[in-house]
Amino acid sequence: MFCLPFAESPTEAMTQGKTVEYIDQGRFICAVCLEEKGGRLHLLTTTHREVNVAAKRVLLISRKPLIDPSRPREELVTRLRQVEEERDRLKDQVGVHELWELIHDENESFDYAYLAELSFGQGVTDDHISGLVRALFEDKLHFKLKDGSFLPNTAERIEETLRQREEESRTERILSCGSEWLRRRLGGEPAEDSECADEAVRLLRELTLYDSDSPDYKHARELLSRAGYSDPRVARQLLVRLGIWDPDEDLEILRLGVRTEFDESLLASCGSMTCEIAPSASREDLRHLEAFTIDGPSTRDFDDALSLEVRDGVMEVGVHIADVASLVPPGSPVDREAQQRGASLYLPRRQIPMIPPELSQDTLSLRRGCDRPAISLIFRMSPNGEVLEHRFTPSLIQVKRQLTYEEVNHRYKEDPVLREMHRLATAFQQRRIEGGALVLSAPEMSIRVDDDGKVFLHPFDQDTPARILVAEFMILYNWLSARFCRDRGVPILYRGQDEPSERLNIVEMDPLFYVFMQRRKLQPMVIDMDPSPHSGLGLEAYTNATSPIRRYLDLVVQRQIRKSLLEEPPVYDEEGLEKVRMAVEASLKDLNSVRRKRTRYWLQKYLQQNRARHQEAMVLWSTRSKHRLLLTEPLMFAELKRKNGHELEPGCRIRVAVEKSDPWEDILNLSLVIEEERDSSA
Repeated sequence: MFCLPFAESPTEAMTQGKTVEYIDQGRFICAVCLEEKGGRLHLLTTTHREVNVAAKRVLLISRKPLIDPSRPREELVTRLRQVEEERDRLKDQVGVHELWELIHDENESFDYAYLAELSFGQGVTDDHISGLVRALFEDKLHFKLKDGSFLPNTAERIEETLRQREEESRTERILSCGSEWLRRRLGGEPAEDSECADEAVRLLRELTLYDSDSPDYKHARELLSRAGYSDPRVARQLLVRLGIWDPDEDLEILRLGVRTEFDESLLASCGSMTCEIAPSASREDLRHLEAFTIDGPSTRDFDDALSLEVRDGVMEVGVHIADVASLVPPGSPVDREAQQRGASLYLPRRQIPMIPPELSQDTLSLRRGCDRPAISLIFRMSPNGEVLEHRFTPSLIQVKRQLTYEEVNHRYKEDPVLREMHRLATAFQQRRIEGGALVLSAPEMSIRVDDDGKVFLHPFDQDTPARILVAEFMILYNWLSARFCRDRGVPILYRGQDEPSERLNIVEMDPLFYVFMQRRKLQPMVIDMDPSPHSGLGLEAYTNATSPIRRYLDLVVQRQIRKSLLEEPPVYDEEGLEKVRMAVEASLKDLNSVRRKRTRYWLQKYLQQNRARHQEAMVLWSTRSKHRLLLTEPLMFAELKRKNGHELEPGCRIRVAVEKSDPWEDILNLSLVIEEERDSSA
C-alpha cells in the first residue's frame, strides 16, 4: 500500500479494483474503485453509494486489487466491509502516544509505511498501514498530516491542543446544561443554580452589552438557540425575567465598567478620618460669619457656601469651598479611588459619588451647625461688579443656614443679605457680558421616576435669582483662583475657549432658538497648563476649583492653591498635572456618555408613556433628507424625515406625533402634525 500524492495521475489499470480511502466531512471512507477517468475515480463505498472523487482527494490506494470490479455489487460491498473491519481492528492496536515518544525529537516528517513498521514490525500489509493512518488521523493530537506524511507535533503544541479540548468540553457542558437551566427557569420549573447557570447569565449579559463585539458572541447565540430563542435582542428581556436586571437597568454603566460601589476596606478607613477643625495660625477663624449654602432639595454633599459681612461700613463677600485637600492627601486610598472615578455622577434614581458618602455627605460636607475647614475667598466689589480687592485664606467656617434654590427665589427680595448678593452677582454677570461673555442658559430638565417606572419631567430655569447668584460667585471664585495661580507661578490646569466662529444677534430670533444655534458656533473648551482667555465667560483666565467633593480636577487645583497659601511647594509639577489630566479625562468621557445616554433613555421612556400627546418642536436646521428638531417639552433633540410639500424654516415651531419611541434601542420616529389634523383632533 502506498500514498498517492498524484504528481502524476494514475492510469485506469493502476486503480481499477483497488481499495481506495479518502476523508469526507472528517470521516474515513473506504471504497473500491470501479473506474478511473480524467483524473476522477468512480467509487463504490461500504454503504452501497457510488461516488465520483477527484484523484487528488485520495489518501490511500492499495498496492493490489481487492476484487474484480465486475463482480456483483453485493459481493464487492461485503468484501469491502471485511477489509474495513480488519483495518479498524488494527487501528485500535496502534499506541499513538508511544509512537510519538519514540520519534518526536527528530523533528522531521515520516511516511505511512515507516510509521506502520515502527508500530507493527516488519512485513506490514495494506491493512496495517491503513490502521496506522486511521489511528493517527483520529487522534489529531500527536501528529499532523501534511503532504502525504505525518509530522510529530511539539510538546507545547500538544499541551495547547489539550487545553483547547478541555475548554471546548467545558463550553459544550455549559451550553448544554446552561440552556436547560434557562428553559426550566423561564418555564417556571425548579432549576438549581450552578456554574452552568452563572456562565449562562454571563453570556447573556455580554451579548446584551456588547452584541457582536462580545468575546463569546457565538457561544451566547448558541445558548439562546438551544434554549429556543433565535433573536439575540431577547437576551436583555431574559435577564429581566430572571430577576438579574432591573427593567430599566443602566446598561451604559455596565458596558463602560463605571465604578459604583466602594470597597469595604476603603469604607472602613473612612471611619477613622476626622476633619481638621481647630483654628491655627495657618487657618483663619471665620465661624462668626453668617455663612449659608444654596442647593437643590435633595443635595447632601455641600461643597460651597456664601457669606456677606459689613466691615467698617464696607461689604465683604465670602465664597467658601470645603477644604477637601486638608483631609484627603494625594496617593491615599480615598484619593486613588476618587481619581479613578473622576467625578460624581448624578442620574435619575441614582447617585454615584466620587468620594464615599461617609466623607462626602458628612465629614467633608459644609453641613449646618458643624465646624468645617474651607479655602475661603474674601472680596470687596464695586457697584458695577468690579472686584476691588480680594484674598484667599485657609479658614474655619460654620454654616448657619442651608437654603434651597426655591427658598432663595421666594425670599431674596425681603432678605437684605440675599438681595444684596443677588445685586452684586448680576453686576458681575453684566461686567462679564460687557467683556464678551455669552449667556446661553436654557431651561434644564429634572427627571423623576416613581416606583412604578412612570417618568415625570420638571423643567427649571437657569436664569432664576438663586441660580444666577450661585453661578456668578462660583465663576468669580474660579476666575480669581486662575489669576492667583497664574500670578504666583503655581502650575494648575486652566480652562480656555477661543472665540466662537460667529456671534449671532439674539434680537433677530427666538431666544431658545438663539441659545441652541449660538452653542453650535462655540469652540471646544481646552484644558491646558498655560492660562488663556475663556471667551464664553468673558474672562482672561479660568479654572475649576469650586467642587472638590464632586470633581477630581477641582480637588487637584485646590491642593495647589492650598499649598501656595501655606507657602509650601506645590503637590504637582507640570508633568504630574499632565499625568493626572490624562488619567481623569478618560473617566470623565465615560461619565459624560453615561449621563447623556441615560438622560435620553428616560426622555424616550417619557415619550413612550405619552405617545397619545402631540409634542411641540422647534426646527433647528435641515438637510436634504431630514429636519433637526428640539422637542421643547422634554428639551430633547430629534429628527424628522423631510416630505415634499412641507418646507420648514429654521426657528419655526411645529407639532409632531410620536409614532414610535423605543428607549432601549434609542429609536424615535416622528411625524408632522399638519393644521387639518390638529383641528380635527381638537
